[in-house]
Amino acid sequence: MFKSRLAPVTLALLLATGAQAADLNLDQMSESDRAAFGEEVRKYLLENPEVIMEAVRVLEERQQAEQAQGDVELVADNADAIFQDGYSWVGGNPDGDITVVEFLDYRCGYCRRAHPEVLELIESDGNIRYVVKEFPILGENSVLSSRFALAVRDIAGDEAYESANEALMALNAEMEPPVMRKLAETLGLDADAVLAAMDSDAITEQLAMTRALAQNLNISGTPTFVMGDELVRGYVPLDAMQQIIAAERQEG
Repeated sequence: MFKSRLAPVTLALLLATGAQAADLNLDQMSESDRAAFGEEVRKYLLENPEVIMEAVRVLEERQQAEQAQGDVELVADNADAIFQDGYSWVGGNPDGDITVVEFLDYRCGYCRRAHPEVLELIESDGNIRYVVKEFPILGENSVLSSRFALAVRDIAGDEAYESANEALMALNAEMEPPVMRKLAETLGLDADAVLAAMDSDAITEQLAMTRALAQNLNISGTPTFVMGDELVRGYVPLDAMQQIIAAERQEG
């Protein structure tokens, strides 16, 4: 019991002071020495509680650095599927020097929040290749939204898909057949053809491949971005995205 209570405190002290674990061997201490040491640790921490927060900060920084390095390796290992899958919609500048890939769900509030900022990033920069990965994870309405968008692309091409993407990001209705039909008509499309295409094997396969890729990349939420060789999990504001792109260019 004593050792289990002492271990986290000992770790905190080692991290905060820069000491090495080899410098301290509790197993070689007598019971009285361990008790005395424990009391000294307790006394020190009561007098210097900021040590715990400092140790936690150091530990979190190390974990973040390890995750970032792991993410770089994941991106490298899955580069073809991320950047050149042959089926995902590509916008922005197709010849851009940096590719931004977004895994999105039309029903995700943070995806909707990020959407205008992503568009501004692409438009203001002018040299970004933008790839959209349909990754519906928030229920049946999400799946139907992605199927609708992909069906629009199959029926009417890339420009129509881009318009559907915009409309779905703003849509606040359930994806019932009358809603989908009205949306298709608003986009100037053949509603019957779009609705019929939504259940195609090709669309089912695309969604399955994107889901498998997300699993390989340990992606469980949206939005998630790949910017250059960096995996960015969650919403980030425009200025932060611009900083990431600048850093990617500098490193490249």
